[in-house]
Amino acid sequence: MGVNSNRVEHVACLETTVTISSAEVGVMPPPMQIHKVCLPPKLTTLQKLKHRLIEIFFPDDPLYRCKNQTWFMKLIICLQFFFPIFQWGSEYNVTLLKSDVIAGLTIASLAIPQGISYAKLANLPPIVGLYSSFVPPLIYSILGSSRHLAVGPVSIASLVMGSMLSEAVSPTEDQILYLRLAFTATFFAGLFQASLGLLRLGFIIDFLSKATLVGFMAGAAVIVSLQQLKGLLGIVHFTSKMQIIPVVSSVISTKDEWSWQTIVMGFGFLFFLLTARHISNRNPKLFWVSAAAPLTSVILSTLIVFLLKSKVHGIPIIGHLPKGLNPPSLNMLYLSGPHLAVAIKTGIVTGILSLTEGIAVGRTFAALKNYQVDGNKEMMAIGVMNIAGTCSSCYVTTGSFSRSAVSYNAGAQTAVSNIVMASAVLVTLLFLMPLFYYTPNVILAAIIITAVIGLIDYQAALKLWKVDKLDFMACFCSFVGVLFISVPLGLAIAVAVSVFKILLHVTRPNTLILGNIRGTQIYQNLNRYREASRIPSFLILAVESPIYFANSTYLQERILRWVREEEEWVKENNGSALKCVILDMTAVTAIDTSGIDTVCEIKKMLEKRSLKLVLANPVGSVTEKLDQSEITESFGPHGIYLSVGEAVAHISSLWRAQP
Repeated sequence: MGVNSNRVEHVACLETTVTISSAEVGVMPPPMQIHKVCLPPKLTTLQKLKHRLIEIFFPDDPLYRCKNQTWFMKLIICLQFFFPIFQWGSEYNVTLLKSDVIAGLTIASLAIPQGISYAKLANLPPIVGLYSSFVPPLIYSILGSSRHLAVGPVSIASLVMGSMLSEAVSPTEDQILYLRLAFTATFFAGLFQASLGLLRLGFIIDFLSKATLVGFMAGAAVIVSLQQLKGLLGIVHFTSKMQIIPVVSSVISTKDEWSWQTIVMGFGFLFFLLTARHISNRNPKLFWVSAAAPLTSVILSTLIVFLLKSKVHGIPIIGHLPKGLNPPSLNMLYLSGPHLAVAIKTGIVTGILSLTEGIAVGRTFAALKNYQVDGNKEMMAIGVMNIAGTCSSCYVTTGSFSRSAVSYNAGAQTAVSNIVMASAVLVTLLFLMPLFYYTPNVILAAIIITAVIGLIDYQAALKLWKVDKLDFMACFCSFVGVLFISVPLGLAIAVAVSVFKILLHVTRPNTLILGNIRGTQIYQNLNRYREASRIPSFLILAVESPIYFANSTYLQERILRWVREEEEWVKENNGSALKCVILDMTAVTAIDTSGIDTVCEIKKMLEKRSLKLVLANPVGSVTEKLDQSEITESFGPHGIYLSVGEAVAHISSLWRAQP
């Protein structure tokens, strides 16, 4: 085969007979054999499209268990896939039931007061929070793939819904319209979530990076906590705005409305709740302390107000809550009118946030128990339960971190814990609602503050600053945007910063100059490894990204700058004249037509300077496109190599063989 054996071949690739000794190169250990650069197997356009679509939408091969099965087994496997309850239900036993009952009752003790509190946070009637803790958990237990996810209302989604809808409709002046918009937003949130799962488009929510969520949740937690000063201080006339400056101004300007009875009770129970939370955080075995604290606070505060009702008149109470099951609400959907756009926008934003939180929480606890949570199944489960909730007077629900942590620590084994929790809520709805009549609003404010304080993760923010300044910038922008502008705009700013970061990496990829670690065939960054050294007459560059239209111009300019700087270095150090530029394409995972044109242009510009351009280790798809564009012919038999080491060895031997 001779020295031409490194050309791009369509046939099977075997080792060549070209051998370069170490004496010829000076840096390569013997023996050095030059290999062919092969094209990937030929596929039709339809086969390529099919393969690409499978990789995009079905990377996990969800129906692999159906292979080589009878039609009946395929039916069973499909049922188990779409309804996970059929998968673990066949192995369910009394031991698992005992654990799930204990966990479910423990979650219910937290879910009932939180449900009432979060509904108030969303400016909805408190009973809607309990409705939302009954139907959605039942739906999720059938469709969900997480064993520990405890479903119900959550603070972030409640806050966003309350703030976005309040800008369009007053929850006090037009309660019916506001309630209709809340149900409609929930419907669109569920529809959006289920569509993402059905179409397997879950990668869309990845634009909400962890850095973005850390800042967003911290900012939201601060805003929520300040908003609860209305309840803690007993203020009657309070701003409906969700920015920090109007909220603080409203607190200061309404000093005359502060009620000392409310303040004493509110801060007393807030201290009790925070202490219980601290005890559970210090000792996870005492998880039940923080789990039982909210319900205990509700019971004690209700008793205090009931016993002192004749003496204490300055503490607002919840009042009458209707008994009975969730009333149907499908007829309340707002599907036409001037506020429909607001409902759709609110639904999509709350849908994305609740989806992100629910999947993240589910995966967190699945990792602790060494099982997998299917993201697309979770999207469908959360979406369907929100659509079902729309028909039964529920608003947006998802997996709550606080309740899921309680579920995990209480020993939950399956989604039956959600069924037990829903059963406890059902009993409450049917028989116990009159007991909440004297529950003070201040205790709900204390419960909300205790819950959202845990969303301020300053350690994560410090880690972002230490590891990645751009991630910290996204976090900071999200935090400041939520505090000073608005909740949805703060989130939009953070997403924009994250997208800018992606564009920055795409349009300004990293390029490196490589050197050889003596005595090996390893080539590494000269600036990173002191033992790496330049190869005389060679400039070895590495590109660490695909070459697209978005970065092709930049890469051309940067590579030519590397060449200029290398020539200057050679002159300053009296080195060997530069003859060859090797482009290591190991990390170039893809290339488009603009990228191919750029490679051609660089080659022509280097040839005008009497320099040779060589490509090393292009991946299969890149090699195929280069071959289809006929650029490989212009590189000739000594222009594309399997590795940098082989390129250096072979080209050096050719130079030595010349007169």
